[in-house]
Amino acid sequence: MEVKAKVKHVRMSPRKVRLVVDIVRGLPVERSLDILKFTQKKAVNPVVKLLKSAIANAEHNFELEQNNLYIKTVTVDQGHVLHRWLPRAHGRATPIRKKSCHINLVLAELKPSNKIKTKQQDIVAPIKLGSQSIKDSGVKIKEKKTKELDKTELINKEQLDETGKVITNVRREGRIGHTKIEGGNYKGFVNKMFRRKSG
Repeated sequence: MEVKAKVKHVRMSPRKVRLVVDIVRGLPVERSLDILKFTQKKAVNPVVKLLKSAIANAEHNFELEQNNLYIKTVTVDQGHVLHRWLPRAHGRATPIRKKSCHINLVLAELKPSNKIKTKQQDIVAPIKLGSQSIKDSGVKIKEKKTKELDKTELINKEQLDETGKVITNVRREGRIGHTKIEGGNYKGFVNKMFRRKSG
């Protein structure tokens, strides 16, 4: 059983990534993670991230054990090259090539477990728009009695349904719905008469 994973457009030169990849090619997964942990190269981070992604694919999709996996093949191919220029003396320009690479990783089993079928995921049946109730949607319902509501709160009759519940939208809460400060619009006599800047 083979498990594949790949990462594209890694902003590193393929030569530098191959130095790291050649160390762990053909080794068991756990041992290769230990070796990469103590390798002093910048290309270690994308390789470790890809290796962990391949292990997660094997465990989740195919229900394989991590102890039974090894790195079968790893290839580092060249990606696109960004062409840039560096100004030099006497009006010259030196070309700069910012290379990228694609890393392809294939894991295989040390002892074959004969698991071929992928793990079946439960698919939830789609909900029709007409049959969806208010409680299932993203609208939050606050239960309040109409008698307890203050007169200062302005509530339209359209916001109240038959049971006397106030329907508020969850998405309007938080940053958008700020609390209003009482007396914020009131300007005193002192502020009108004595300005900070006199002209």
